[in-house]
Amino acid sequence: MARTLVAAIGRAAAVLALAVTLVGCGVNNVPTLEEKAKASWSEVQNQYQRRADLIPNLVETVKGFARQEQEVLTAVVEARAKATQVTIDASKLTDPAAVKAFQDAQAQLSGALGRLLAVSERYPDLKSNQNFLALQSQLEGTENRIAVARRDYIESVQAYNTELRTVPGRWIAGWLYPDAKPMAAFTATPENQAPPKVSF
Repeated sequence: MARTLVAAIGRAAAVLALAVTLVGCGVNNVPTLEEKAKASWSEVQNQYQRRADLIPNLVETVKGFARQEQEVLTAVVEARAKATQVTIDASKLTDPAAVKAFQDAQAQLSGALGRLLAVSERYPDLKSNQNFLALQSQLEGTENRIAVARRDYIESVQAYNTELRTVPGRWIAGWLYPDAKPMAAFTATPENQAPPKVSF
């Protein structure tokens, strides 16, 4: 009986030691880093949505001053519509094609916005309009927020993907999280993602 008790205590101690070892070696790193990357992606989408929400007001303000620039205004409205239709949820972040489609739609909108803001250079009354100036300022701030959100997402994906490719994360993912796959990084070219030029 004493041997059985000693054996049971020994097994309990072994299980406790194994649990402490697993917790200490990062068994939760894979899901923790995955959730952080997903949260970072949500912030990227949030900032792009903020930009999309500003655009109708900007277009209406410009329209009042530059009616003959209908082609540029139409291009901005169409690019905004396309950018808001192309969405990607966190479960598709492992699909590089889906991430690229999202990035391409946002890049097209950035280009159209750049052309719209360039139009304002030809209209001194528009450049001095308080609504236009406020919208330009908000848009500039949003573009900065987008850049920060993209940077944070890239860093989160890098940490997650590194965990999946290095030991012991690779082993832990293989044993405990077999569905874990590397996420697609944000790879838009700098010229396509540059913020529109804002000049006062």
